[in-house]
Amino acid sequence: MLFQEFHSAMSAPAIFTSNQVYAWRPEFDKNNLSRWTKKGLLIKLRNGYYTFPEFLHQPNFALFVANKIYKPSYISLHTALAFHGLIPETVVQLTSVSTHKTNTFENPFGTFSYKTIKTQIFFGYDPLPLSGEKTLLMAKPEKALLDLLYLYPFYKTEDDFLNLRLDECFIEESLNIELLQSFADRFKSATLAHRVKNLLNVIL
Repeated sequence: MLFQEFHSAMSAPAIFTSNQVYAWRPEFDKNNLSRWTKKGLLIKLRNGYYTFPEFLHQPNFALFVANKIYKPSYISLHTALAFHGLIPETVVQLTSVSTHKTNTFENPFGTFSYKTIKTQIFFGYDPLPLSGEKTLLMAKPEKALLDLLYLYPFYKTEDDFLNLRLDECFIEESLNIELLQSFADRFKSATLAHRVKNLLNVIL
């Protein structure tokens, strides 16, 4: 099979699985995937997931990768807070939450970390447009902040909250306190409610 034919068929979804390839061509030789990866014509994202090297240079494509290689998931925690401008952009991992088990993957797009949350608190995210028809799921800033407090219990004292270096302008102009508290109620966690109260005492 010519690689050009394969590229034409698989470039639209941008990220594809081996199962999608076999659905397209049931007789496809799986050795092609290994051979094209070794030649640098494909990038292996994790077992069974691939993309093309031209997407390495597309802005925010790594965020799209985060959504696609571990589902269901949405981008949250430090990555979402940095994306929204609530914390400085010093994020070394792309952080997401998922209803599946905690996991980490590494590939040429970066390190992708996933933390487990319960199904009932898997909410508070928006589909954001990428290029073309692609979208990515990103936590609202209020939900990203709550996910952080819920999953990282060491954020609990005044110094801990100050060390987050939350952007004062964003808090004053954009952070929706009512939405934050409404979302917090849905966690049904007294411990989280206490942390939120302490946080608000520091930042307001």
